[in-house]
Amino acid sequence: MAFTAKILLLGSGELGREFTISAKRLGAYVVACDAYDHAPAMQLADAREVFSMLDGAALRAAVEKHRPDYVVPEIEAIRTETLIELEAEGFHVVPSARATQLTMNRDRIRDVAAEELGLATSRYRYAESLEEVHAGAAHAGFPCVIKPVMSSSGKGQSKVEDAAGLQAAWEYAVASMRGDRRRVIVEEFVDFDYEITLLTVRTRDGVLFCPPIGHRQERGDYMESWQPIAMSDAALAAAQDMAAKVVDDLGGYGIFGVEFFVRGEDVIFSELSPRPHDTGMVTLASQNLSEFDLHARAIMGLPIPAPIRARPSASAVILADRDSEALGYDGLAEALAVPGGTVDLRIFAKPTSRPYRRMGVALASAGDTDAARRVAAEAAGKVRITYG
Repeated sequence: MAFTAKILLLGSGELGREFTISAKRLGAYVVACDAYDHAPAMQLADAREVFSMLDGAALRAAVEKHRPDYVVPEIEAIRTETLIELEAEGFHVVPSARATQLTMNRDRIRDVAAEELGLATSRYRYAESLEEVHAGAAHAGFPCVIKPVMSSSGKGQSKVEDAAGLQAAWEYAVASMRGDRRRVIVEEFVDFDYEITLLTVRTRDGVLFCPPIGHRQERGDYMESWQPIAMSDAALAAAQDMAAKVVDDLGGYGIFGVEFFVRGEDVIFSELSPRPHDTGMVTLASQNLSEFDLHARAIMGLPIPAPIRARPSASAVILADRDSEALGYDGLAEALAVPGGTVDLRIFAKPTSRPYRRMGVALASAGDTDAARRVAAEAAGKVRITYG
């Protein structure tokens, strides 16, 4: 079989699905892996493997079976120690095994950012017991934010106003954490003006930036995003400088989703993902090369035209409201006909639903981001999930 590269994709959700499309357009052979069968990326990949990414032996077996050119993580909860061993044996982990290990855990990447690189962050402490949570809150001050050091899309995160709320927040974080580390971060609540994702592409020719993306969350999950978001030149330069420092420290090639809080001219580092970011789904409408295209090109050493530009666009998620294994979708024609902009849809084709699970996203481009947000939200509201 002729192909340009063989990719082992670790995690096959909606981000992995779009990355699979981008990689296959460039001639790659993709093996999609996840803990459940028929995951979104598996439906489009050349081959698939079903196993827990936290099972180091199963992870090693999949790599040794397929002998990929690139091992590409798409989820947080992975046995990163195995990736480090595999990289030492000559396998190429994207962007690097160190980057994957550090960023899979909020404590490790926060220590690199704050202690080693000197980036501006909120006050924080780690906690592995309720007693340590109380001590962390005393250091951070109220209100504070408590979240697991390992979780997905903000799950397990709580804002706590006073000491009375600490126990519930601790229990929620522990119940929602991914992996097997019973540890949380207790950090100062930053009263920010807005928060951004700065998609940062590290290539063999240097570091490139996408225009900044604004986003809104509920329950710790992204609900909508828009690009570009207006920032002062000084704030944007500060964000780009910090992003370049941290991705250069992590090394490797690919796209990084770097999150910042912005308060006036102050820019505060929040988190980093060494892969396409969920808020970056908007780039499917806003950019000629989406975040998934950019990731595939950077990984495979292919050129990326600069600067990267974005037309005013927005995304809005389509959520399930119940558990079901029999799903359908209505209202697509109405959604695509919403006036005021150009609308597109991505239905993720997940085999099951649960309350608040992302099942799709509406995308819209318009004359400005406010209009694009209105159109995307209206389009998302017209898509109806049917349950058997």
